[in-house]
Amino acid sequence: MKVTVRTKNKIDFVPKIKEHAEDKLAKLDQYFSRREDLEATVLCKEYDDGKVVEITIPTKNIILRAEVKADTFLNALDSAVDKLESQIRRHKSKIYSSMKRRAGVAQYYSTNSDFDLEKMKTELMVTNLVKSKSVELKPMTPEDAITQMEMLGHNFFVFLNVETNKVCVVYLREDHDYGIIETSNVD
Repeated sequence: MKVTVRTKNKIDFVPKIKEHAEDKLAKLDQYFSRREDLEATVLCKEYDDGKVVEITIPTKNIILRAEVKADTFLNALDSAVDKLESQIRRHKSKIYSSMKRRAGVAQYYSTNSDFDLEKMKTELMVTNLVKSKSVELKPMTPEDAITQMEMLGHNFFVFLNVETNKVCVVYLREDHDYGIIETSNVD
């Protein structure tokens, strides 16, 4: 996996951060079969109340992302990599279901990782689309959109529903269930 480190807020680049990022991200290699095609972007930002590290690993149709604030860049980096690994483990069965439906996605994820898939399936959050709205107006299923939204750490995600061919928004409700907003065309 290729690692690119960028900084914001006029931080002097420290080669130690890049070296540490490469070492830490190497532990994620076990989850990917085509590691040489992947590029991880590590963004380091410094604020008055702490240091923030954001790691983004785009793959075909799925973006892995983690952002962590800590007292040092190295601590934030360690936590961000742990967070990414947790996302991958937690969403592995959802990712594999997605791979089966989407051409080209399977090539990025290794099937040789030593996991108890049945145990992970029981640990996954239940996906409940509890509310649907119709409003005016990346092809995927709602389940894939929810997975993508969770992996990005967002509370909503806009997508083209492959089942209905409509632009939709899935969102996280305050009660921690999920909702979907489906658009309709105005003539």
